[in-house]
Amino acid sequence: MLISLVVTLIIVGLLLWLVGMLPIDPAIKQIIRVIVIIFVVLWLVNALGLFGAGFGNFGAIHPCR
Repeated sequence: MLISLVVTLIIVGLLLWLVGMLPIDPAIKQIIRVIVIIFVVLWLVNALGLFGAGFGNFGAIHPCR
């Protein structure tokens, strides 16, 4: 699990670096960086189990019990 977390963080870091190399408006780059960082932080918190059991099934349809 730890290796997959580290590999994923390295890949995300490389993607953020590549976004920085794109010849687009700096405001758009900043928006992309913020969105990616928010998703990565949420993913990390969920992967570490800090959200609890309910967040892992976010968006899943469950029958009424």
